[in-house]
Amino acid sequence: MPSPAPSDTIAIAGATGYIGGRLAPRLLDLGYRVRCLVRSPAKLQGREWTEGPRTEIRVASLDDEASVASGLEGCVAAYYLVHSMASAGAGYADRDQALALTFAAAARKAAVRRIIYLGGLGETGPDLSQHLASRRQVGEALGSTGVPVTELRAAMIIGSGSASFEILRYLVERLPVMITPKWVSTRCQPIAVRNVIGYLLGVLTVPETTGGVFDIGGPDVLPYREIMRIMADELGLLPRRIIPVPVLTPRLSSYWIHLVTPLSHNIAMPLAEGLRNPVVCREDIITKLIPQKLLSVREAIDAAISKIAAHHVETTWSMAGPIPGDPDWAGGTTFRDERTAVIQAPDWAVYRAVCRVGGGNGWYKADWLWRIRGWIDVLAGGPGLRRGRRDPELVAYGEALDFWRVVGVQRNRCLSLRAEMKLPGQALLEFRIEARGGAQCALEQVALFQPLGLAGLAYWYAVLPFHHVVFTGMLRGIEREALRLAAKQPPGVRNVI
Repeated sequence: MPSPAPSDTIAIAGATGYIGGRLAPRLLDLGYRVRCLVRSPAKLQGREWTEGPRTEIRVASLDDEASVASGLEGCVAAYYLVHSMASAGAGYADRDQALALTFAAAARKAAVRRIIYLGGLGETGPDLSQHLASRRQVGEALGSTGVPVTELRAAMIIGSGSASFEILRYLVERLPVMITPKWVSTRCQPIAVRNVIGYLLGVLTVPETTGGVFDIGGPDVLPYREIMRIMADELGLLPRRIIPVPVLTPRLSSYWIHLVTPLSHNIAMPLAEGLRNPVVCREDIITKLIPQKLLSVREAIDAAISKIAAHHVETTWSMAGPIPGDPDWAGGTTFRDERTAVIQAPDWAVYRAVCRVGGGNGWYKADWLWRIRGWIDVLAGGPGLRRGRRDPELVAYGEALDFWRVVGVQRNRCLSLRAEMKLPGQALLEFRIEARGGAQCALEQVALFQPLGLAGLAYWYAVLPFHHVVFTGMLRGIEREALRLAAKQPPGVRNVI
């Protein structure tokens, strides 16, 4: 089968996700045309690589064969980087298999030459976890219609913002003494995210990889406890005390991961189940077909930490999270807390100040109240404040921001955040900026809450006394920050999206 020419069109299903969001710009750098098949095009807003003439964004629902086939028409190859674990809950395996079958049928109809899929390592057999078994089933489903599939199987992917990296970092940072399940002794062969991208790109131009299944991993095979030790060392922390015990089940482990790390129980549960399986490469054929420098675990962790410190995190594990449809704010009971300030600063400065809310920047006022609310949310099964933010200045549609998600963004005009904390209702926080000529604008800050039953009504009135402290303080904090920014030179290099 001939290799794609640089001007050929390559499709990506999963371009809004962690790997897809890093793969797409590299394909563009190599001269390919890239077509992103997405359900919500707005989730790619603000990514510079989407603005060029060789990038095409197509709306496609992966459970609609005709929609996918139309999106794949004219593409010589298609990357399948889709996982519904975060959105489908306990039924994710069936959902993933159904989507893969639909994609395979659509690829055949569109005459796609090959599919490239990133799956998971793990020995075969009855003891394979549901998560890893599901990855195998997806690979089989993708090949069910005869389109050649190149499947790369990876274990833990280490990179800034990856789920595996965040689990490790939070466990090591927050727990000097860890009572852990027996899986800390399970062997694992991690791989750096840059090496994963290297293999995904390399298979395009190596015909021998067509239709093959390849294990990919870094040079180190280590138990998880040793990976934790290296993480602590690279973070400059004292050695962690790890005490394995046999009584912690995967379910208990998932709750423990949820409490300590930013990952939800829905994601932590299948990951925790998979930790009992050794994930080690059984062959290294790919290293000969696509040679590259493989980073050690220490080098991969160091590179990830450096990216975070430099605020150069391209994608994070939470970016592909589902965004529900807008609630009908005009119907039923909707509570509204609206506050306005006239600020003697230009709209760009106010907008930048607004975009700094959350994450490591804090919330301008009463951060201790936000932290208490975050811990309550974690105990209730929500994300809490631990997801932070990808960048201290930039925000983009679809990104997680603590226990909020960005659902509306217009530069120098507005920012809308949908609450993802556990609530008896739905909540929205909006910031609207109106320029009034010269160096003055009005900032309108609106909190909307649509209660669900009596519990929702009780919740609103319970938190109402704190609104004056939190929301008035936030408004004044944004004003101070906007004035500070306006006193400096206007931004000319780094734009806030």
